[in-house]
Amino acid sequence: MQSKRRFPSMFIAGFIAVTFALFVSTAVADKAVVSKEQIDTATQLMYSALDSKLGFDIVESLTTEIGPRLAGSEAEERARDWGQELGKSLGFDKVWVENFTMPFWGRGHLHIALESPYQQALYGTALGGAAPSKKEIEAEVVYFRDIHALSKVKSDELSGKIAFVDGNILVRSQVGGGYAQANQRRRIGWQHAERAGARALVVRSVGSDSHRFPHTGMMSKNGDQWANIPVIAISNPDADHLRRLHNLGKPLAMSLHSSSKWEGEVSSGNVVMDLIGSERPDEIVLIGAHLDSWDLGTGAVDDGAGVAITTAAAALIAQLPKRPKRTIRVVMFGAEEVGLLGARAYAKEHEGNLVNHVLATESDFGAQTIWQLVSDVNPDANALIDEISKVLAPIGIVRGGSEVPGGGPDIIPLVAKGVPTIRLNQNGMDYFDLHHTPDDTLDKIDPAELAQNVAAYAATIYLAADSDIEFRKNVSEKTN
Repeated sequence: MQSKRRFPSMFIAGFIAVTFALFVSTAVADKAVVSKEQIDTATQLMYSALDSKLGFDIVESLTTEIGPRLAGSEAEERARDWGQELGKSLGFDKVWVENFTMPFWGRGHLHIALESPYQQALYGTALGGAAPSKKEIEAEVVYFRDIHALSKVKSDELSGKIAFVDGNILVRSQVGGGYAQANQRRRIGWQHAERAGARALVVRSVGSDSHRFPHTGMMSKNGDQWANIPVIAISNPDADHLRRLHNLGKPLAMSLHSSSKWEGEVSSGNVVMDLIGSERPDEIVLIGAHLDSWDLGTGAVDDGAGVAITTAAAALIAQLPKRPKRTIRVVMFGAEEVGLLGARAYAKEHEGNLVNHVLATESDFGAQTIWQLVSDVNPDANALIDEISKVLAPIGIVRGGSEVPGGGPDIIPLVAKGVPTIRLNQNGMDYFDLHHTPDDTLDKIDPAELAQNVAAYAATIYLAADSDIEFRKNVSEKTN
């Protein structure tokens, strides 16, 4: 277990006196933006959350009682039942499931080993959407330094061979930089390997760790087609080993057998939970996370933490004597890992009412502390976002950009329909060490850091939901 990092209480205390005076003066100066009473309530929520174990209790329950939650599986179905019961027990006014159908991909069994210049077991995992090998494959390995080198291969040049695409280990960074570019070998590498006649594709895992834990993840389709060959990600140390052998001029050969395959249509769904607004119930502030996970670990960091953070934040708001003006909606999205299927299903289900989704955000970047608040809203609404950032300053959160599109992966279909967003950016230094690996387990979560996330969400969402501010940029699109 890694060492636990307690949130710096002295750091909090040092800001309280200064920021409280600032809050009061701001409220007096501009009562139309936020009132002293609202700031007091948000601050109370924030500090109550810092002392609460609710967030950690939720992620502990999800990962322990349900375990891995592969999209479309029986385990994901049990997770939806768990989510409904949790919402009811925490005092949400309305809890329901919106079902949708999806194709199910199963991992099956995998064997992969180096056969030349000597025998050695390799640690790998099939990538989502990969085809089975049908029988054992043993073949020469053709080494490619990166996805760009593979993209230049000619048709049928790899006939009967296994392609191996190397690359660089991700550099750890607070914002997860470099992931999208490196991820191309996982997403589209198969298209080039298959075009060139390869019997299978092996790629370096897209991760920042140096453990023999392979990183899984979903590939991209080529039009309507998935891969017709096995596609395997191997651990970074194993990829390093193959590179060294290649650099020595050693002939490489591998054996592999994979039984991963598509298994037909199944059901998935989104768990939706509402705290109904006291004055403007038709207007929705949506916060979300994804309920499914990959099946190698227990999905604690990706994205059990996000489920816990958003649910616990709303549950603390539910304990207030009065509901905020607007409805707060928590969505536990299904089937995110296999292509944002739950997010797309939600946008379709609520297409006629998205104009009344006044703001949206998602927690899906681990469990370390939040350090920045960014937004993409009506410029006139940034005055409120600025005030929210002042409330959050004592727990180490700074105001970032005011024209930063996003909100989170599951929010993408809502953004496409004009829903405004904010994002509470987390420190992602450890995220791609754990992401999609067997190492994504509960012990990686620091309860104090998780509580800081809950505190930030509780204060932020309360102030957004209790305001009369118009967040949508094109106000003419909004109907009542």
